[in-house]
Amino acid sequence: MMLIDLFSCSGCHACSVACKAEHRSPIGQFKTRVQTVQSGQFPSVRKHFVPTLCQHCEDAPCLEACPVGAIERTDLGIVQIASNRCVGSGDCVPACPYGAIFISDEDGEAKKCDFCSDRLAENLEPACVATCPTDALKFGLADREDIAEILDRDLFSAQWEPEATRPRIWYHKLDKKTAEVLQRINRDSDEVKEN
Repeated sequence: MMLIDLFSCSGCHACSVACKAEHRSPIGQFKTRVQTVQSGQFPSVRKHFVPTLCQHCEDAPCLEACPVGAIERTDLGIVQIASNRCVGSGDCVPACPYGAIFISDEDGEAKKCDFCSDRLAENLEPACVATCPTDALKFGLADREDIAEILDRDLFSAQWEPEATRPRIWYHKLDKKTAEVLQRINRDSDEVKEN
């Protein structure tokens, strides 16, 4: 489970750069992105920065969409792609409502965030979490004290489409209007304007 504190996120993109460096993702393809949602009218314009990545859903539509069973859930609940079984059919890409999966331009296989499973095996945090200069990304189970405290105070607003997929990424300070805009994001766009 991951908690993303949108109040703390400065939009620096350190998380997406760290992810790209860790996994050597192809140019123009990202496992972690920072979406910019603009709201209001001049002179009262605001920008919200929203890190987006695989939501590791409990009801993951990508898992069901894969024709060869290459997408699986680990004992920790992490949804990951077994690259030795992926045939690059691409069926998982449109199945993901969060735009979190892509077919690699380099090897033709499906790619997505796996919370840096290789780092987790070494008891390290995911690269995005370890790199965030504002501590906006928190990784771990809900019993971890800092995450549990925020969840207990009931300050989180919502997950994306929680009723549809039951995502395991929580957004602290995600207001309903920003969540609605994020649901309409063009997967190729890094900036969305909210009316």
